[in-house]
Amino acid sequence: MPKLWNETIEAHRRTVHDAILDATVELVADRGLLAVTMSQIAEKTGIGRATLYKYFPDVEAILLAWHGRQIAAHLEQLAQATEREGDAGRRLEAMLEAYAVIHQQRGRHDKHQAFGPDLIALLHRPEDVGHAQRRLHDLLRDALADAARAGHIRDDVAADELATFCLHALQAAAVLPSKAAVQRLVALTLAGLRAP
Repeated sequence: MPKLWNETIEAHRRTVHDAILDATVELVADRGLLAVTMSQIAEKTGIGRATLYKYFPDVEAILLAWHGRQIAAHLEQLAQATEREGDAGRRLEAMLEAYAVIHQQRGRHDKHQAFGPDLIALLHRPEDVGHAQRRLHDLLRDALADAARAGHIRDDVAADELATFCLHALQAAAVLPSKAAVQRLVALTLAGLRAP
């Protein structure tokens, strides 16, 4: 097949895949996990059930794929935040701010709020998010190590420990009411990273 044809087919598959994920999350947020059927997802997406089953075997698989897409997007957002900055200290600050903003946005607009505890437990199984959490920790650890080598932050505490500190501290952004409050939290976290 010509390359253009293959690219067109792949683009169509990605579009259908994403539409399935979005429709499922919307239905589950509205109705609850146990009330959503594959038929309802197919109808909301505008595809046949047979087509839906070519993409996913069940609702749980769709939700896990949606969650994986969310995690990948957040990791990409953090990586991009550091690429825009040249100085190691500024890269670290940009990453911390991006991470805090992600948590604030999730706290305000997250579809997870409509999800019950069973679904949240499903989406946060260690085997599914462990790799992403490790990647996030490593990304931040490397930024901290670079900033320490450049003299922007303390070097008397291991970068791994500082990464854990930052990740936990910035999760508080989920309950903050404004961007200004998020910036204050980032500034406070950065102050804790500076050499005494």
